[in-house]
Amino acid sequence: MTHMHVAGSIHADATSAAPVWLVKPSDPNELVEGLWSGTVVRDGEGELRIGGLGASEIVEQEGSPVYVVDEVDFKGRALTWREAFAGWHIYYASKSFLTGTVARWIDEQGLGLDVASMGEMTVALRAGFDPARMALHGNNKSEDELRLALSRGIGRIVVDSSDEIARLERLTAELGVSARVLIRVTTGVEAHTHEYIATAHEDQKFGFSITGGQALVAMVRCHGSANLELMGIHSHIGSQIFDTNGFEVAARRTLRLMSQFKEATGVTLPELDLGGGFGIAYTIDDRPATAHDLARNLTEIVDHECRAFGLDRPTLAIEPGRAISGPPGTAIYTVGTVKNVEVGGGQTRRYISVNGGMSDNIRPALYAAEYSAVLANRAGSQPPVLSRVVGLHCEGGDILVRDVFLPGDIRVGDLIAVPASGAYSRSMASNYNHTPRPPVVSVRDGRITTMIRRETLDDLLALDAGLDENV
Repeated sequence: MTHMHVAGSIHADATSAAPVWLVKPSDPNELVEGLWSGTVVRDGEGELRIGGLGASEIVEQEGSPVYVVDEVDFKGRALTWREAFAGWHIYYASKSFLTGTVARWIDEQGLGLDVASMGEMTVALRAGFDPARMALHGNNKSEDELRLALSRGIGRIVVDSSDEIARLERLTAELGVSARVLIRVTTGVEAHTHEYIATAHEDQKFGFSITGGQALVAMVRCHGSANLELMGIHSHIGSQIFDTNGFEVAARRTLRLMSQFKEATGVTLPELDLGGGFGIAYTIDDRPATAHDLARNLTEIVDHECRAFGLDRPTLAIEPGRAISGPPGTAIYTVGTVKNVEVGGGQTRRYISVNGGMSDNIRPALYAAEYSAVLANRAGSQPPVLSRVVGLHCEGGDILVRDVFLPGDIRVGDLIAVPASGAYSRSMASNYNHTPRPPVVSVRDGRITTMIRRETLDDLLALDAGLDENV
Protein backbone atom coordinates (compact mmCIF):
# COMPACT_ATOMS: atom_id res chain seq x y z
CA MET A 1 0.00 0.00 0.00
CA THR A 2 1.30 3.46 -0.87
CA HIS A 3 0.65 6.54 1.21
CA MET A 4 0.40 10.15 0.08
CA HIS A 5 2.00 12.70 2.35
CA VAL A 6 -0.64 14.61 4.28
CA ALA A 7 0.47 17.92 2.76
CA GLY A 8 -0.21 16.45 -0.67
CA SER A 9 -3.75 15.47 0.23
CA ILE A 10 -4.36 18.90 1.73
CA HIS A 11 -3.53 20.59 -1.55
CA ALA A 12 -5.01 17.95 -3.85
CA ASP A 13 -8.45 19.58 -3.92
CA ALA A 14 -7.39 23.20 -3.70
CA THR A 15 -9.83 24.20 -6.44
CA SER A 16 -12.82 22.48 -4.87
CA ALA A 17 -15.51 24.12 -2.78
CA ALA A 18 -15.81 23.70 0.96
CA PRO A 19 -16.25 20.16 2.28
CA VAL A 20 -19.85 18.95 2.26
CA TRP A 21 -20.10 19.06 6.06
CA LEU A 22 -19.06 22.73 6.28
CA VAL A 23 -22.25 24.78 6.08
CA LYS A 24 -22.00 28.49 5.33
CA PRO A 25 -23.33 30.20 8.47
CA SER A 26 -25.82 33.02 8.35
CA ASP A 27 -23.82 34.66 11.14
CA PRO A 28 -20.02 34.19 10.96
CA ASN A 29 -19.74 35.33 14.60
CA GLU A 30 -21.88 32.48 15.92
CA LEU A 31 -20.30 30.20 18.52
CA VAL A 32 -21.30 26.65 17.59
CA GLU A 33 -22.53 24.74 20.61
CA GLY A 34 -20.34 21.79 21.56
CA LEU A 35 -17.07 23.18 20.19
CA TRP A 36 -16.19 25.52 23.04
CA SER A 37 -15.45 25.24 26.74
CA GLY A 38 -18.28 25.88 29.15
CA THR A 39 -17.54 29.51 30.06
CA VAL A 40 -16.95 30.80 26.51
CA VAL A 41 -19.37 33.55 25.40
CA ARG A 42 -19.40 36.66 23.23
CA ASP A 43 -19.93 39.87 25.17
CA GLY A 44 -22.03 42.85 24.12
CA GLU A 45 -19.19 44.14 21.92
CA GLY A 46 -18.82 40.78 20.19
CA GLU A 47 -15.53 39.86 21.84
CA LEU A 48 -14.85 36.25 22.85
CA ARG A 49 -14.61 35.78 26.62
CA ILE A 50 -13.19 32.76 28.44
CA GLY A 51 -13.40 32.37 32.20
CA GLY A 52 -14.62 35.94 32.50
CA LEU A 53 -11.74 37.41 30.48
CA GLY A 54 -11.82 38.91 26.99
CA ALA A 55 -9.50 37.54 24.31
CA SER A 56 -7.84 40.97 23.94
CA GLU A 57 -7.22 41.20 27.67
CA ILE A 58 -5.62 37.76 27.74
CA VAL A 59 -3.33 38.65 24.83
CA GLU A 60 -2.45 42.04 26.36
CA GLN A 61 -1.25 40.25 29.49
CA GLU A 62 0.24 37.10 27.99
CA GLY A 63 1.00 37.89 24.35
CA SER A 64 0.15 35.57 21.49
CA PRO A 65 0.06 32.81 20.50
CA VAL A 66 -1.28 31.57 23.81
CA TYR A 67 -3.04 28.40 24.94
CA VAL A 68 -5.92 29.20 27.31
CA VAL A 69 -7.37 26.50 29.57
CA ASP A 70 -10.81 26.96 31.12
CA GLU A 71 -10.22 25.65 34.65
CA VAL A 72 -13.90 25.27 35.56
CA ASP A 73 -14.60 23.33 32.36
CA PHE A 74 -11.55 21.06 32.78
CA LYS A 75 -12.43 20.10 36.33
CA GLY A 76 -16.09 19.68 35.43
CA ARG A 77 -15.29 17.25 32.62
CA ALA A 78 -13.01 15.20 34.87
CA LEU A 79 -15.75 14.98 37.48
CA THR A 80 -18.33 14.01 34.84
CA TRP A 81 -16.19 11.06 33.73
CA ARG A 82 -15.68 9.95 37.32
CA GLU A 83 -19.39 10.06 38.02
CA ALA A 84 -20.41 8.42 34.74
CA PHE A 85 -17.97 5.56 35.24
CA ALA A 86 -18.56 5.05 38.95
CA GLY A 87 -16.98 1.78 40.05
CA TRP A 88 -14.43 1.83 37.22
CA HIS A 89 -10.76 2.77 37.48
CA ILE A 90 -10.33 5.98 35.49
CA TYR A 91 -6.81 6.92 34.45
CA TYR A 92 -6.44 10.35 32.86
CA ALA A 93 -4.23 9.95 29.77
CA SER A 94 -1.56 12.50 30.54
CA LYS A 95 -0.05 12.36 27.04
CA SER A 96 -2.96 14.56 25.91
CA PHE A 97 -1.80 17.40 28.17
CA LEU A 98 0.12 17.36 31.43
CA THR A 99 1.53 19.97 33.77
CA GLY A 100 1.99 20.02 37.51
CA THR A 101 -1.25 21.98 37.76
CA VAL A 102 -3.13 19.44 35.64
CA ALA A 103 -1.82 16.57 37.78
CA ARG A 104 -3.18 18.31 40.88
CA TRP A 105 -6.54 18.99 39.20
CA ILE A 106 -6.85 15.32 38.26
CA ASP A 107 -5.93 14.32 41.80
CA GLU A 108 -8.58 16.66 43.23
CA GLN A 109 -11.26 15.05 41.06
CA GLY A 110 -10.31 11.56 42.26
CA LEU A 111 -8.99 10.12 38.97
CA GLY A 112 -5.90 8.04 38.39
CA LEU A 113 -3.13 9.01 35.99
CA ASP A 114 -1.67 7.19 33.00
CA VAL A 115 1.90 8.17 32.07
CA ALA A 116 3.98 7.04 29.11
CA SER A 117 7.48 8.42 29.62
CA MET A 118 10.08 9.34 32.20
CA GLY A 119 9.08 12.98 31.79
CA GLU A 120 5.37 12.42 32.38
CA MET A 121 6.06 10.17 35.35
CA THR A 122 8.43 12.73 36.87
CA VAL A 123 5.97 15.62 36.45
CA ALA A 124 3.26 13.60 38.20
CA LEU A 125 5.54 12.53 41.04
CA ARG A 126 6.89 16.05 41.60
CA ALA A 127 3.31 17.34 41.64
CA GLY A 128 2.65 15.00 44.56
CA PHE A 129 0.43 12.53 42.70
CA ASP A 130 0.02 9.20 44.50
CA PRO A 131 2.13 6.68 42.52
CA ALA A 132 -0.22 3.86 43.54
CA ARG A 133 -2.90 5.51 41.36
CA MET A 134 -0.65 5.73 38.31
CA ALA A 135 -0.19 3.37 35.37
CA LEU A 136 2.96 3.34 33.24
CA HIS A 137 2.64 2.73 29.49
CA GLY A 138 5.11 2.56 26.64
CA ASN A 139 6.33 0.10 24.02
CA ASN A 140 10.02 0.68 24.78
CA LYS A 141 10.36 1.54 28.46
CA SER A 142 13.96 2.13 29.44
CA GLU A 143 15.61 0.48 32.40
CA ASP A 144 15.74 3.87 34.13
CA GLU A 145 11.99 4.34 33.65
CA LEU A 146 11.21 0.91 35.02
CA ARG A 147 13.61 1.36 37.92
CA LEU A 148 11.93 4.65 38.89
CA ALA A 149 8.46 3.12 38.57
CA LEU A 150 9.41 0.14 40.74
CA SER A 151 11.23 2.17 43.37
CA ARG A 152 8.37 4.67 43.71
CA GLY A 153 5.58 2.07 43.73
CA ILE A 154 3.76 2.88 40.48
CA GLY A 155 0.45 1.02 40.76
CA ARG A 156 0.30 -0.64 37.33
CA ILE A 157 2.88 -1.31 34.64
CA VAL A 158 1.38 -2.10 31.24
CA VAL A 159 3.77 -4.65 29.73
CA ASP A 160 4.35 -4.41 25.99
CA SER A 161 7.02 -6.97 25.03
CA SER A 162 8.92 -10.07 26.09
CA ASP A 163 12.05 -7.95 26.47
CA GLU A 164 10.20 -5.79 28.98
CA ILE A 165 9.10 -8.84 30.97
CA ALA A 166 12.73 -9.89 31.20
CA ARG A 167 13.78 -6.42 32.37
CA LEU A 168 11.06 -6.39 35.01
CA GLU A 169 12.01 -9.84 36.28
CA ARG A 170 15.63 -8.76 36.66
CA LEU A 171 14.89 -5.35 38.20
CA THR A 172 12.28 -6.57 40.67
CA ALA A 173 14.72 -9.22 41.89
CA GLU A 174 17.52 -6.66 42.17
CA LEU A 175 15.35 -4.13 44.05
CA GLY A 176 13.52 -6.70 46.16
CA VAL A 177 10.09 -5.48 45.08
CA SER A 178 7.10 -6.81 43.19
CA ALA A 179 5.23 -5.26 40.27
CA ARG A 180 1.57 -5.35 39.36
CA VAL A 181 1.31 -5.68 35.60
CA LEU A 182 -1.24 -5.72 32.80
CA ILE A 183 -0.50 -7.31 29.44
CA ARG A 184 -1.05 -4.96 26.48
CA VAL A 185 -2.71 -6.89 23.67
CA THR A 186 -3.54 -6.16 20.04
CA THR A 187 -7.09 -7.23 19.37
CA GLY A 188 -7.11 -6.88 15.59
CA VAL A 189 -9.76 -4.15 15.72
CA GLU A 190 -9.60 -1.68 12.83
CA ALA A 191 -10.79 1.50 14.54
CA HIS A 192 -12.42 4.05 12.22
CA THR A 193 -9.78 6.70 12.66
CA HIS A 194 -6.56 7.93 11.02
CA GLU A 195 -3.99 5.19 10.40
CA TYR A 196 -1.42 6.82 12.68
CA ILE A 197 -3.77 6.80 15.70
CA ALA A 198 -5.30 3.35 15.19
CA THR A 199 -3.46 1.16 17.67
CA ALA A 200 -5.07 -2.29 17.77
CA HIS A 201 -4.61 -3.68 14.26
CA GLU A 202 -2.04 -6.43 13.99
CA ASP A 203 0.65 -4.68 11.95
CA GLN A 204 1.83 -2.03 14.41
CA LYS A 205 4.23 -1.57 17.29
CA PHE A 206 2.09 -1.96 20.40
CA GLY A 207 1.39 -5.03 22.48
CA PHE A 208 1.16 -8.79 22.12
CA SER A 209 -0.94 -10.37 19.39
CA ILE A 210 -3.98 -12.34 20.54
CA THR A 211 -4.46 -14.20 17.26
CA GLY A 212 -0.80 -15.18 17.06
CA GLY A 213 -0.86 -16.66 20.58
CA GLN A 214 1.81 -14.28 21.88
CA ALA A 215 -0.53 -12.66 24.40
CA LEU A 216 -1.44 -15.90 26.18
CA VAL A 217 2.21 -16.96 26.33
CA ALA A 218 3.15 -13.57 27.87
CA MET A 219 0.34 -13.84 30.42
CA VAL A 220 1.37 -17.32 31.51
CA ARG A 221 4.99 -16.16 31.80
CA CYS A 222 4.05 -13.17 34.00
CA HIS A 223 1.78 -15.37 36.10
CA GLY A 224 4.68 -17.72 36.77
CA SER A 225 7.22 -15.00 37.59
CA ALA A 226 8.27 -14.72 41.22
CA ASN A 227 7.98 -10.92 41.46
CA LEU A 228 5.33 -10.08 38.86
CA GLU A 229 1.65 -10.04 39.80
CA LEU A 230 -0.48 -10.35 36.69
CA MET A 231 -3.59 -8.23 37.23
CA GLY A 232 -5.22 -8.47 33.85
CA ILE A 233 -5.33 -7.31 30.24
CA HIS A 234 -4.98 -3.91 28.61
CA SER A 235 -6.41 -2.99 25.20
CA HIS A 236 -6.40 0.28 23.29
CA ILE A 237 -8.00 0.44 19.84
CA GLY A 238 -7.16 3.99 18.75
CA SER A 239 -8.03 7.65 19.19
CA GLN A 240 -10.78 10.12 18.26
CA ILE A 241 -13.41 7.33 18.24
CA PHE A 242 -17.09 8.29 18.42
CA ASP A 243 -18.91 4.99 19.00
CA THR A 244 -18.51 1.74 20.94
CA ASN A 245 -18.56 -0.72 18.03
CA GLY A 246 -14.81 -1.25 18.10
CA PHE A 247 -14.87 -1.61 21.88
CA GLU A 248 -17.45 -4.40 21.52
CA VAL A 249 -15.07 -6.47 19.40
CA ALA A 250 -12.13 -5.65 21.67
CA ALA A 251 -14.08 -6.68 24.78
CA ARG A 252 -15.11 -9.95 23.18
CA ARG A 253 -11.55 -10.84 22.21
CA THR A 254 -9.94 -9.79 25.48
CA LEU A 255 -12.53 -11.62 27.58
CA ARG A 256 -12.11 -14.72 25.43
CA LEU A 257 -8.39 -14.45 26.21
CA MET A 258 -9.18 -14.17 29.92
CA SER A 259 -11.28 -17.33 29.62
CA GLN A 260 -8.44 -19.15 27.88
CA PHE A 261 -6.03 -18.06 30.60
CA LYS A 262 -8.43 -19.33 33.26
CA GLU A 263 -8.64 -22.70 31.48
CA ALA A 264 -4.83 -22.90 31.32
CA THR A 265 -4.08 -21.81 34.90
CA GLY A 266 -7.29 -22.00 36.90
CA VAL A 267 -6.90 -18.30 37.75
CA THR A 268 -9.49 -15.59 37.07
CA LEU A 269 -7.82 -12.30 36.31
CA PRO A 270 -9.33 -9.38 38.22
CA GLU A 271 -8.88 -6.42 35.81
CA LEU A 272 -9.64 -5.38 32.23
CA ASP A 273 -8.52 -1.98 30.90
CA LEU A 274 -10.30 -0.98 27.67
CA GLY A 275 -8.05 2.02 27.08
CA GLY A 276 -9.23 5.39 25.83
CA GLY A 277 -9.48 7.16 22.51
CA PHE A 278 -12.86 8.80 23.12
CA GLY A 279 -13.44 11.53 20.55
CA ILE A 280 -14.40 15.18 20.90
CA ALA A 281 -15.92 17.78 18.58
CA TYR A 282 -13.42 19.78 16.56
CA THR A 283 -15.93 20.81 13.86
CA ILE A 284 -19.69 20.81 13.31
CA ASP A 285 -19.26 17.42 11.62
CA ASP A 286 -18.19 15.68 14.85
CA ARG A 287 -20.79 13.98 17.05
CA PRO A 288 -19.08 12.53 20.13
CA ALA A 289 -20.99 10.39 22.62
CA THR A 290 -21.44 11.61 26.18
CA ALA A 291 -19.53 10.02 29.05
CA HIS A 292 -22.76 8.64 30.49
CA ASP A 293 -23.77 7.05 27.17
CA LEU A 294 -20.33 5.51 26.80
CA ALA A 295 -20.42 4.17 30.36
CA ARG A 296 -23.82 2.56 29.84
CA ASN A 297 -22.89 1.04 26.47
CA LEU A 298 -19.48 -0.25 27.56
CA THR A 299 -20.91 -1.82 30.73
CA GLU A 300 -23.59 -3.58 28.69
CA ILE A 301 -20.98 -4.83 26.22
CA VAL A 302 -18.72 -6.24 28.94
CA ASP A 303 -21.59 -7.85 30.84
CA HIS A 304 -22.86 -9.53 27.66
CA GLU A 305 -19.43 -10.94 26.82
CA CYS A 306 -18.81 -12.06 30.41
CA ARG A 307 -22.04 -14.05 30.35
CA ALA A 308 -20.98 -15.63 27.06
CA PHE A 309 -17.66 -16.81 28.53
CA GLY A 310 -18.95 -17.66 31.99
CA LEU A 311 -16.85 -14.99 33.70
CA ASP A 312 -17.65 -12.60 36.49
CA ARG A 313 -17.29 -8.98 35.47
CA PRO A 314 -13.69 -7.90 36.20
CA THR A 315 -12.79 -4.52 37.61
CA LEU A 316 -12.91 -2.27 34.55
CA ALA A 317 -10.71 0.67 33.62
CA ILE A 318 -10.66 3.36 30.95
CA GLU A 319 -8.22 6.12 30.01
CA PRO A 320 -9.90 9.33 28.84
CA GLY A 321 -7.43 12.06 27.90
CA ARG A 322 -8.54 14.29 25.05
CA ALA A 323 -12.18 13.97 26.22
CA ILE A 324 -11.18 15.80 29.42
CA SER A 325 -8.38 18.12 28.29
CA GLY A 326 -9.38 18.93 24.71
CA PRO A 327 -12.55 21.05 24.92
CA PRO A 328 -11.35 23.26 27.83
CA GLY A 329 -8.45 24.54 25.70
CA THR A 330 -8.52 27.46 23.24
CA ALA A 331 -5.56 28.67 21.18
CA ILE A 332 -5.46 32.40 20.41
CA TYR A 333 -3.39 33.83 17.54
CA THR A 334 -2.79 37.26 15.99
CA VAL A 335 -3.41 37.81 12.28
CA GLY A 336 -0.31 38.94 10.37
CA THR A 337 -1.40 38.85 6.72
CA VAL A 338 -4.63 38.41 4.76
CA LYS A 339 -4.58 37.65 1.04
CA ASN A 340 -6.75 36.14 -1.65
CA VAL A 341 -5.09 33.47 -3.79
CA GLU A 342 -6.27 32.45 -7.26
CA VAL A 343 -6.75 28.69 -7.26
CA GLY A 344 -8.07 28.24 -10.81
CA GLY A 345 -11.48 27.95 -12.35
CA GLY A 346 -12.22 31.55 -11.49
CA GLN A 347 -12.08 30.74 -7.76
CA THR A 348 -10.04 32.35 -5.00
CA ARG A 349 -9.22 31.25 -1.48
CA ARG A 350 -8.64 33.65 1.38
CA TYR A 351 -5.44 32.83 3.31
CA ILE A 352 -5.22 34.22 6.83
CA SER A 353 -1.70 33.91 8.24
CA VAL A 354 -1.25 33.91 12.01
CA ASN A 355 1.75 34.04 14.32
CA GLY A 356 1.72 30.34 15.15
CA GLY A 357 1.36 27.19 13.12
CA MET A 358 2.52 23.60 12.97
CA SER A 359 5.02 24.15 15.78
CA ASP A 360 2.17 24.73 18.25
CA ASN A 361 -0.39 22.40 16.62
CA ILE A 362 1.08 19.66 14.44
CA ARG A 363 -2.15 17.63 14.18
CA PRO A 364 -3.50 19.19 10.95
CA ALA A 365 -0.20 18.51 9.17
CA LEU A 366 0.35 15.10 10.76
CA TYR A 367 -3.17 13.65 10.64
CA ALA A 368 -5.01 16.08 8.33
CA ALA A 369 -7.02 16.90 11.46
CA GLU A 370 -9.83 19.43 11.02
CA TYR A 371 -10.36 22.39 13.35
CA SER A 372 -12.68 25.37 13.62
CA ALA A 373 -11.91 29.05 14.24
CA VAL A 374 -13.59 32.39 14.95
CA LEU A 375 -12.71 36.06 14.97
CA ALA A 376 -12.10 36.62 18.69
CA ASN A 377 -11.42 40.28 19.50
CA ARG A 378 -14.61 41.68 17.94
CA ALA A 379 -17.64 40.75 15.89
CA GLY A 380 -17.18 40.83 12.13
CA SER A 381 -19.49 43.09 10.16
CA GLN A 382 -19.21 41.51 6.70
CA PRO A 383 -20.64 38.23 5.33
CA PRO A 384 -18.68 35.00 5.81
CA VAL A 385 -15.88 34.12 3.42
CA LEU A 386 -14.41 30.65 2.96
CA SER A 387 -10.94 30.93 4.48
CA ARG A 388 -7.86 28.94 5.37
CA VAL A 389 -5.93 29.75 8.55
CA VAL A 390 -2.22 29.07 8.04
CA GLY A 391 0.93 29.41 10.07
CA LEU A 392 4.26 31.18 9.75
CA HIS A 393 6.45 28.15 9.05
CA CYS A 394 8.40 27.37 5.92
CA GLU A 395 6.11 24.49 4.88
CA GLY A 396 3.21 24.42 2.41
CA GLY A 397 1.46 22.03 4.77
CA ASP A 398 1.59 24.48 7.67
CA ILE A 399 -2.19 24.73 7.92
CA LEU A 400 -4.03 25.22 11.21
CA VAL A 401 -7.63 25.31 9.94
CA ARG A 402 -8.10 24.01 6.44
CA ASP A 403 -11.64 25.25 5.77
CA VAL A 404 -13.64 27.72 7.83
CA PHE A 405 -16.09 30.54 7.16
CA LEU A 406 -14.84 33.76 8.73
CA PRO A 407 -16.10 37.35 8.44
CA GLY A 408 -14.99 39.07 5.27
CA ASP A 409 -13.55 42.04 7.16
CA ILE A 410 -10.80 40.21 9.06
CA ARG A 411 -7.68 42.38 9.04
CA VAL A 412 -4.11 42.46 10.29
CA GLY A 413 -3.96 42.62 14.09
CA ASP A 414 -7.23 40.76 14.68
CA LEU A 415 -7.28 37.74 16.98
CA ILE A 416 -8.26 34.25 15.82
CA ALA A 417 -9.42 31.67 18.39
CA VAL A 418 -9.27 27.92 17.72
CA PRO A 419 -11.41 25.76 20.05
CA ALA A 420 -10.67 22.23 21.29
CA SER A 421 -6.94 22.99 21.45
CA GLY A 422 -6.32 21.62 24.94
CA ALA A 423 -5.27 18.11 23.92
CA TYR A 424 -2.06 17.36 22.04
CA SER A 425 -1.40 20.93 20.84
CA ARG A 426 1.09 21.85 23.60
CA SER A 427 2.00 18.21 24.23
CA MET A 428 3.19 17.75 20.63
CA ALA A 429 4.58 21.26 20.16
CA SER A 430 8.04 21.72 18.68
CA ASN A 431 10.64 24.43 18.03
CA TYR A 432 10.51 24.13 14.24
CA ASN A 433 12.17 27.13 12.57
CA HIS A 434 13.59 27.93 16.02
CA THR A 435 10.19 29.10 17.19
CA PRO A 436 9.70 29.33 20.98
CA ARG A 437 6.63 27.51 22.26
CA PRO A 438 3.63 29.50 23.53
CA PRO A 439 2.65 29.70 27.19
CA VAL A 440 -0.28 27.87 28.74
CA VAL A 441 -2.49 29.83 31.11
CA SER A 442 -5.61 28.86 33.01
CA VAL A 443 -8.50 31.25 33.43
CA ARG A 444 -11.19 31.31 36.08
CA ASP A 445 -13.50 34.03 37.42
CA GLY A 446 -11.59 36.77 35.64
CA ARG A 447 -8.14 35.62 36.83
CA ILE A 448 -5.19 34.33 34.80
CA THR A 449 -2.77 31.76 36.22
CA THR A 450 0.37 30.65 34.44
CA MET A 451 0.61 26.89 33.93
CA ILE A 452 3.63 26.88 31.59
CA ARG A 453 5.47 30.15 30.96
CA ARG A 454 6.26 31.36 27.45
CA GLU A 455 9.45 29.89 26.08
CA THR A 456 12.03 32.51 25.08
CA LEU A 457 14.80 32.55 22.52
CA ASP A 458 17.25 32.44 25.42
CA ASP A 459 15.61 29.22 26.61
CA LEU A 460 15.88 27.76 23.14
CA LEU A 461 19.44 28.83 22.39
CA ALA A 462 20.82 27.86 25.81
CA LEU A 463 21.07 24.26 24.57
CA ASP A 464 23.18 25.17 21.53
CA ALA A 465 26.80 24.56 22.57
CA GLY A 466 28.09 26.18 19.37
CA LEU A 467 26.84 29.70 20.04
CA ASP A 468 28.69 32.65 21.55
CA GLU A 469 26.41 33.94 24.30
CA ASN A 470 28.01 37.39 24.07
CA VAL A 471 26.88 38.01 20.49
